[in-house]
Amino acid sequence: MTMPADKIVLFQELAVKVNNLKAAGRVVVQSHGVFDLVHPGTVRHLTEARAQGDVLVVTVIKDKDVRRGPGRPIFDEKQRALTVASLAMVDWVALVDDDVPFACVKALGPSIFARGKEHAERDASVDRRILEAEKHLRVVQTDGFSFSSSRIINTLLDVYPEETRTYLNTFAKKHSAADITRYLEAARNQKVLLIGDGIIDEYYFCDTLGKSSKSQIIVHKYLAHEDYVGGVFAVANHLAGLCEKIDMISVLGERDPREQFVRDNLKEQVTPLFFSRADAPTITKRRYLNNNTRQKIFEINHINDDAIPQELAACIEEHLVKVLPGYDLVMVTDFGHGLITPAILGCLEHHAKRLAVNAQTNGANTGFNFITRYDNIMLACVDAPEARLATQLKHAPMDEVARVLSTKLACDHLVITLGREGAIATDRDGAMVRTPALATKVVDTVGAGDALFAYVAPGLAAGMPLDVVSFIGNAVGALAVGYMCNKKSIDPRDVSAFAQAVLAQ
Repeated sequence: MTMPADKIVLFQELAVKVNNLKAAGRVVVQSHGVFDLVHPGTVRHLTEARAQGDVLVVTVIKDKDVRRGPGRPIFDEKQRALTVASLAMVDWVALVDDDVPFACVKALGPSIFARGKEHAERDASVDRRILEAEKHLRVVQTDGFSFSSSRIINTLLDVYPEETRTYLNTFAKKHSAADITRYLEAARNQKVLLIGDGIIDEYYFCDTLGKSSKSQIIVHKYLAHEDYVGGVFAVANHLAGLCEKIDMISVLGERDPREQFVRDNLKEQVTPLFFSRADAPTITKRRYLNNNTRQKIFEINHINDDAIPQELAACIEEHLVKVLPGYDLVMVTDFGHGLITPAILGCLEHHAKRLAVNAQTNGANTGFNFITRYDNIMLACVDAPEARLATQLKHAPMDEVARVLSTKLACDHLVITLGREGAIATDRDGAMVRTPALATKVVDTVGAGDALFAYVAPGLAAGMPLDVVSFIGNAVGALAVGYMCNKKSIDPRDVSAFAQAVLAQ
């Protein structure tokens, strides 16, 4: 008798087995998914899939690539693989990466690929296009999965507090997950220019050894480090999934440019134009973290935060005057590190058709980089402390802060992120939408605001309703805080799957 664990093989081994089986004239059927909750619909799907051929292989998505919303997967990848392998109709199981959805299907090349109803109900968009591109593949849809795992989990498990569940139930009555996917698709054809401070984020992971015997400091042992592109570079990568083509303008420092690292870590849809300043390094923020808790201990900035030299500013302004009218949307990520001079700011406000701004307060500029530098723009995006600083309303309710700031800026839309409390969005007509936080797991909050901005600005420019763009922005933020810094950019596939999970009724 074959034990369930004996059916689980490495993907490379599975590929060899499939090739050999097909060469022997056997019909190999593949099913692919998360398989987080095995229910009658799952069993029916796999039974029907097995009836289509001689052998059934199942590829189970690894934990890191599961796009099913908060609290998912419920069971870890080893448990999910073992559960599937325990079913009699399944012959072989392999855990697979799914960073590019269905890449394992293309690599495996089964005789038949079996899809369940849940895929069709998801209004597949991107996923469906991937499969349709594989003309050699025979795709069969089974009648299984009529029981949605997401619906069952949302019903039986309290992933969210009551206030958030009430919000989601109300929102789902107006907008379906399929609507969210269509709104995302509608933002795709915009021509976007992105300009702002480029940052390299370095994370140094350490173990705490103890207090120094000679001074009042805590000693740490270096273990490893990871580097990520941040600032305008990270926003560009998020945008690359949403929009087909993005042009990006930023400044690198001649002292330590790191240009090749930046280029290597930009998505192919991003076309960068780098200007160079001789009096600075490329901005690098090095953070030291405890390896066990991932808590940040200390940060060092390699930066010259003086305004860029006048001659360089004049070159950038000259270029902007020529190109700005050709873009549907211009997005500014202003970290207050010297790139957005008053002259460049004025040029942007005067020549851009639609201008969206994310002006940030950070350790290098506290009190010196208010969003109120800008006037009469399409979108202003800030967090709660930045909004309070800009309005000088330290203790007022956030609704009042939002109204005051929106009036002061005369902007079409304002989005204030509130951390654990979600976000507030307003428009010029005085409408206000409050959306609760949708994250259930927080790994790192760095970069979450950038991800939200990357989706909210094109969404508003494409005409998304305020409640929809606020939901999408909060969903993107919830996905972004699940990763360390800007380790992974958020793709519309992630947002669509998130919406499908949390809006399942």
